[in-house]
Amino acid sequence: MIYVCVPVRNEASTVGLVLWKVRQVFTAFEREYQIIACDDASTDGTAEVLATYARVLPLTVVKHRSQEGYARSLEELLRLALQRTDRPKRDCAITLHADFVHAPETMEEMVKRLESGADLVVAEQDRTMGARWPERWARQWAPRLVRVGGGIKDSISGFVALRLIVLRQATRGGEKAPLLTTEGWVANAELLARLGAFARRVEMVPSAARYDRRQRPSRTKAWQQLIDVWRSRGLISAARKSALVVALALLAAGASRPLAGQDTVCTGILTNSGSSASSSTVQAVIRVAPAVTFPVGERLTYSAKYGIFSVGNAAMEVVGIDTVHNTETVHFRFRISGGALWYHLDQTIESWVGRYDFRSRRYWSIQDERGTHRDHRFEIFPDSGFYREEGRDTTFATVLEPLDDAAFLYWIRTVPLEVGKRYEYARYFRPDRNPVIVEVLGRERVSVAGKKWQALVVRPKIPQGRGILAEKSETHIWLSDDAQRLVLAIQSNFSFGQVTLKLKEYVVPAGGQE
Repeated sequence: MIYVCVPVRNEASTVGLVLWKVRQVFTAFEREYQIIACDDASTDGTAEVLATYARVLPLTVVKHRSQEGYARSLEELLRLALQRTDRPKRDCAITLHADFVHAPETMEEMVKRLESGADLVVAEQDRTMGARWPERWARQWAPRLVRVGGGIKDSISGFVALRLIVLRQATRGGEKAPLLTTEGWVANAELLARLGAFARRVEMVPSAARYDRRQRPSRTKAWQQLIDVWRSRGLISAARKSALVVALALLAAGASRPLAGQDTVCTGILTNSGSSASSSTVQAVIRVAPAVTFPVGERLTYSAKYGIFSVGNAAMEVVGIDTVHNTETVHFRFRISGGALWYHLDQTIESWVGRYDFRSRRYWSIQDERGTHRDHRFEIFPDSGFYREEGRDTTFATVLEPLDDAAFLYWIRTVPLEVGKRYEYARYFRPDRNPVIVEVLGRERVSVAGKKWQALVVRPKIPQGRGILAEKSETHIWLSDDAQRLVLAIQSNFSFGQVTLKLKEYVVPAGGQE
């Protein structure tokens, strides 16, 4: 997850353009992101602009009733990003100004540097475009007065990307110990001084400062900013040294205990860590536990019947492991093809769900029916809280743990089901079609694939949905009443009548996905 932190104060004329540019960057460079903006008691209509964009973007707005300043706003945004993340070693934050001076397109390169191993990336404003000469001159000399280490030349940039674990380490003092105690350009230098000590690798990328795009006059005098920077040299040096002391203490503490990987779970298995039989030292085996445990290569094939007539075939399969939106996913596919006389149907639904969280990331539904072609493709961003349909230039809110039609066919195989119970799940990725209702009607004995099975009979319904899980389809599914929960049969209503899919062959590879 990328948290774009935007402090705002009376930027009604440019903040919308900045936010939309952020959206364009992450539409072309597919990454999950959230925008967090802090409106520092604006009086010019900024609040209305932010409210408009919050309806179409993954945007959270924090509003101050009275002006608290740039540094306080920036720190609040960073702390909120840190509070939201559950994977600080993976997730990052980017600080971006709302006056359009920073070039949002630079964010792509900044994120790439983080993904390549950097902990802190500074967009150095190597070119200043459109600034008056006093501001340009002060902007050139101020970074030379305060040194923050790490090879950073533009110490007052204000346009930085950081891995959130670095921020967590820099704020070990808690909420009562402020991260930033200065204002303006100095606050940017103070932030870099405090973060730099905890960054294992610091990198710089060039980025032009576009003062020609700023729609308001500067709020401070360039000479005053330069004087403030001169006076703050001792403070910045002290901040850098104190952060370095804390970083060394953390390093020493870390060296005294074994390191465990992040974003993993402990299986509880203990093994001897030493080679000697008398060694009493033990350590936990750390292993990532997938949420999706269906083995790649599992394939179930069905015959489709309309009454006594064979009208086609169907198959559902676990296709493979893919990467979608920088997340490892399991690829499911369900296809039904057939027809009779004047009617023909060929429908494929495909789903890519997170292997470790069972949340949909991508969903395709492609259908040819009676000569009509329908093609719907969705990109789903659960961490950002929205989804986007291909061909539509907007985003829509999604649920916290989204699933699509194909994903539901697999997910229902993993949840406890009791006969006579009715379950409601608010997990369909389109919120207006929730809750998905699953009724467990009973148990039956069925004969498919050359053997007899004990089966649970369930009736799933997606309100206002389409396809075989639509409420009007009156679909019934027979699941094997065992650990595998194979889909033995599906009965569903189509426009010409009721079709029953019965399992005729199945392949379940041993050993799972590992």
